[in-house]
Amino acid sequence: MTSLKPVLASLLIGIAAAPFFGLADAEAQTASQPGYSRTTQCFRDEYREEYVPGTKDRPGYVRNWTEKIEITCNESTTQAPTQEPQAVDIDNNDCSQGSVIGGLLGAGLGAALSRDKGRWVGVPVGAAAGAMVGCQVDGG
Repeated sequence: MTSLKPVLASLLIGIAAAPFFGLADAEAQTASQPGYSRTTQCFRDEYREEYVPGTKDRPGYVRNWTEKIEITCNESTTQAPTQEPQAVDIDNNDCSQGSVIGGLLGAGLGAALSRDKGRWVGVPVGAAAGAMVGCQVDGG
C-alpha cells in the first residue's frame, strides 16, 4: 500500500492542475449573419484522468479522456477577424460648368485670332481646347 500513495498523490495533483494546462489552446467559434447579431463562443479541450482502483484478481488502472468545455472569451483568443466598413472612393467632381464656360471663351478666342478660311477650323478647335482647360480649372 505504500507504493500506491505516490501514484495517488501524482494523480490528484494532475487532476487539480489540469484546468490550467489548456488555457492557451482556446478555440473560438463565431456565428454571425450580415445585419444581425454576432455571438462568439470559446471552447478548450480539457484532459481528465480517473484512477479506477483494482482488486487482488484485477489490477487498477487509470482512465483518461478529453472534454470540450466552454470558457469565457478573451479578445486575444478570438480568431474571427473583425470587419470594418470599407470607405468607397466616389469621384464626384463635376466639371460641366467649367467646360461650358471654357468652350465659349475658347471659341471666341479662336474666332478672334483666326482669319478668313481659318475660322472654320479656329472656332471648333478653340472651343474644344477651351472646354478641356475649363474642366481642369473647375476641378475635374
